[in-house]
Amino acid sequence: MTLSEVIMDPGTHPFLTIDYDAAIELIFQSAPEGTPPPAPVTSGRPARRLRDAMEPIASHAVWSRHTNEVLAKLGLKIFTGYVWGKAAVLGEPPTEVVVSVFPGFEPGLITAAYEEARRQCGRAGMMAAREEATIESLTEVLDGADVTAVVRALRRGVEAVDGTGRVLFSGLRSLGWPDDPVGQLWRACDLLRQHRGDGHTAACIAAGLGPVTMNVLTELWMGMPVGQLAIGQRGWPEEAVAAAVTDLEGRGLVADGALTTAGRELRDDIEERTDALEQPVIDAIGDDLESTVASLDSWSAACIAAGFYTPDIYKRATS
Repeated sequence: MTLSEVIMDPGTHPFLTIDYDAAIELIFQSAPEGTPPPAPVTSGRPARRLRDAMEPIASHAVWSRHTNEVLAKLGLKIFTGYVWGKAAVLGEPPTEVVVSVFPGFEPGLITAAYEEARRQCGRAGMMAAREEATIESLTEVLDGADVTAVVRALRRGVEAVDGTGRVLFSGLRSLGWPDDPVGQLWRACDLLRQHRGDGHTAACIAAGLGPVTMNVLTELWMGMPVGQLAIGQRGWPEEAVAAAVTDLEGRGLVADGALTTAGRELRDDIEERTDALEQPVIDAIGDDLESTVASLDSWSAACIAAGFYTPDIYKRATS
């Protein structure tokens, strides 16, 4: 069974009940042997390279087995824990607000996950357990690595930007910094990942894209099958994806299942604008960028080797 088949089952979204091991089996699949990395990764500018290097660390709370085992004791499955863990940085906002900060996901899926998660456990206990478990897990994976210099560089990047228009970044920054150095590494990666994510959403909206068309355009730009991201990871029904493709075809951005020249130029421009919004971060890290990216790449590889992040570079690049 594929992930898309799981999502398309009738009835309640199965993401609400799928357990950790089943999610890993469905999502952590390598691309076929010999598949080249996507061009946006191999030709990425510094901001893209930094983002891809820190992604598995930033997402450790989502994919760590230990974190998920701790959250399971609070009644949370992997997806409900993901949604509640991300939304909780905003306090306990109305469901409609939470839906708005998961722009690529099907709204009914986020609504159901958020409301179910809040029924299972309170915010304060969940956040404390999640942070403690994630730091414990990441500390074990990094096995004594000295993260001090990288944390210092990343924190300069965080301090160089403000939260204007970036709700999730601002909510996450309001939590402050863990005392533990590995906790600070995780928090810094999460903050900068979210800063870029908020900026990318703004760039997509400014380009006239909606939640499904932004998924489809990215899939084709990355060289992924249509629906692999939108259906397979974000819960959109096949009809919504088909309608998005029709919309993009009508706008001259897609033809015969591929991006047109105009479509590729638009998606390239979105990436360039997203990177430009991160330039203050890159400037603040300065001469430490290459060594920082190298260290993050190494530690992210350790997360993947431990089974706590997908080995598929395509999924990593679109997360």
